[in-house]
Amino acid sequence: MTRLAVVLFNLGGPDSLKAVKPFLFNLFRDRAIIDLPAAVRYPLAALISTTRERLAQANYAIMGGASPLLRETTAQAGALDAVLQSKAPQFEARCFVAMRYWKPFAKETAAAVAAFQPDEIVLLPLYPHYSTTTTGSSLKDWLSVYKGPGRSRTICCYPTAQGLIAAKVRAIRDTWRNAGEPANVRLLFSAHGLPQKIVDRGDPYQAQIEATAAAIAASLPELTDWKVCFQSRVGRLEWLKPSTEEEVRRAGAEGKGVLVAPIAFVSEHVETLVELDHEYARLAREVGCAPYLRAPTPSVDLDFIDGLARAVLKAVDRPGGVEPDGSWRCPAGHAKCALRTGVIA
Repeated sequence: MTRLAVVLFNLGGPDSLKAVKPFLFNLFRDRAIIDLPAAVRYPLAALISTTRERLAQANYAIMGGASPLLRETTAQAGALDAVLQSKAPQFEARCFVAMRYWKPFAKETAAAVAAFQPDEIVLLPLYPHYSTTTTGSSLKDWLSVYKGPGRSRTICCYPTAQGLIAAKVRAIRDTWRNAGEPANVRLLFSAHGLPQKIVDRGDPYQAQIEATAAAIAASLPELTDWKVCFQSRVGRLEWLKPSTEEEVRRAGAEGKGVLVAPIAFVSEHVETLVELDHEYARLAREVGCAPYLRAPTPSVDLDFIDGLARAVLKAVDRPGGVEPDGSWRCPAGHAKCALRTGVIA
């Protein structure tokens, strides 16, 4: 029986309050995040992780002292395992989790995959939208440590994949209906932000986010007032605009409520459970933005997991290399598109 290893990439998160500082250090020392020479980047990462430690610990304390991301990603891996076994019994399929900035690191997962002795490997980021700062960084890390057998293929992105869109649409519609179908809400597609200069260099992330938003909105005729916005700004650089904070304030000033859909995330973590559910909810109360609603992430939604399984099996059938799932192709002008760079440039 052909052995198929599916490696799910995600950001990772601290598993205790003591792990917050080293997690932050790992994040900010990544050149994909701070593009400076190591001699400058490492001391800067140490400074940032030290100065941000207490605030970050307070945020993780709200969630019980640790990030739920590994638990969520492990559940998604288990759900995908089950669907692959059902859809493709000709494979002995096994899903593995590799985190970028906390355990299990790629090196540990690479050893487990090599011990499995796979014939085929599919690298599947749980970032639907390709960016050099997420998928690009994770893949570069993986390629530097995996030395085992197996023919590899990479799914670089899936911004308009049917399963993703269906899961997002259902989550938004259910949230709206459960709130009594309020007529005065604006749908905010909130994505993790990026410094503007990264996008200006050809990163396709923003274009992919906008494509996802348009695809979801096309299936929600009951919510025609919508906007893409960006959260989680860090530092003094100019970031993608408008910010989620700006849009919550604007909705309040216009006498509207908001339904926030975390468009770039497929799992609950600190940016949804704290930033959206606490910080922006508090802001909404302060500026008179009511109601304030938040749609959940796909997690183990059946359409989402089924879509991942179809993408994996489609990837196995192609000769190799890097491809997006579905019909998506980055528009011209995105020099950092995975297909144009070989992923790791």
